[in-house]
Amino acid sequence: MKFAIVSRGDERSNAVEAKMKQYLIDFDLTHDVEDPELVISIGGDGTFLEAYRRYAHKLDTAAFLGVHTGHLGFYTDWTVDELEKLVIEIAKTPFHVVEYPLLEVTIRFNDDQKTVHALALNETTIKTVEGSVVFDVQIRGEHFETFRGDGLCISTPSGSTAYNKALGGGIIHPSLEAIQMTEIASINNRVFRTIGSPLILPKHHTCLLKPLQKNSFIIALDHTTKSYSNVSSIQCRVAKERIRFVRYRPFPFWSRVRDSFVAEVKPQD
Repeated sequence: MKFAIVSRGDERSNAVEAKMKQYLIDFDLTHDVEDPELVISIGGDGTFLEAYRRYAHKLDTAAFLGVHTGHLGFYTDWTVDELEKLVIEIAKTPFHVVEYPLLEVTIRFNDDQKTVHALALNETTIKTVEGSVVFDVQIRGEHFETFRGDGLCISTPSGSTAYNKALGGGIIHPSLEAIQMTEIASINNRVFRTIGSPLILPKHHTCLLKPLQKNSFIIALDHTTKSYSNVSSIQCRVAKERIRFVRYRPFPFWSRVRDSFVAEVKPQD
């Protein structure tokens, strides 16, 4: 099997990367950064997002696995203390694959700019540096509302525990094929009315945002941000592509949610 490793870049993560790479090579696995079958991230959820971004063009052939070297994240299943056990699992055990949905984002323009197509693992957020954003929000081709506020966040189920949750969005189990649209500081008065709560759309429903002002937009896709002007529409829907996670043991999502947000931190001696 061919593998690649993406490290957070700090001293501890780089040391784990070097050790794991040597262990896997000793088990006759092939280190291949161009065409890996297994992509291993070492760091935290941010490192996992970077690994996904780097190999998003290999979704059909590559599966992903995370080792955390800090706080336990939603994408990092294994600890440094379990490194030798994990290496043996990779070398000796056929892995189980779990597929989670991604968000497809299509940005179209009023001029001759090339249409932008992108896939997000967590979310996309649309804001502007020029005051409020004003969108005609269409769902399944029909006008739903006129939104005015600081912006909108459209997230995947696996990203629902990230920025979406901080905005008051709901947590969705990542096995569900859906996307969630959550408002960022909406303005509600006699002129503008919004639903005021997150919307959860199934995979066959498309959300289309059409700007009603000629703003430049700051559009974030996971942890990367870029400015766009002359935008005519932003289309969001569940992608046909899916990300594949490697599983060598159960991954209790609700237990991870509890441990991350509810469980009390035990005092250290």
